[in-house]
Amino acid sequence: MFTATVNDKSFEIDTNGEAITLNGDAFAWDIVNVNDAYFHIIHNNKSYRAELVKADAATKTFTWKINGKSYSVTVKDKFDLLLEKLGMNHAATNKVNAVKAPMPGLIIDLKVSVGDVVKQGDPLLILEAMKMENILKAPGDGEVKAIKIKKGDSVEKNQVLIEF
Repeated sequence: MFTATVNDKSFEIDTNGEAITLNGDAFAWDIVNVNDAYFHIIHNNKSYRAELVKADAATKTFTWKINGKSYSVTVKDKFDLLLEKLGMNHAATNKVNAVKAPMPGLIIDLKVSVGDVVKQGDPLLILEAMKMENILKAPGDGEVKAIKIKKGDSVEKNQVLIEF
């Protein structure tokens, strides 16, 4: 069993063998994979053309275009539902508190300032280690609270560089 949230409306989906139920009711459909991202679906004698526009497996979020209309779909499997029931559903999405040096090196450049709001993947600084430049990126969303280093500083492994 799993849930799918489509544009803020939730559905319970259960698959036991060949049968599919949607919110407890039998759901009959015929689906054909036309190519990589396109599908043809027939449900209740109506034809639908579905296109997978975007898929983010890490967050289990998908964007579908069905007959020209976009739908955002978030899926939760039985493990996600159990974690949610136990109140542990945000354990993996906790805010980032600090970025530490992954290795000893020299700070070549800082890309952020105190007070900057960063998104996951935004570049924070450049660390030179073993004659290679490494761009350290934000592991999550947050606001820069403090910068513990400056350009030209030598840092040790696990030293706190930026606090959020």
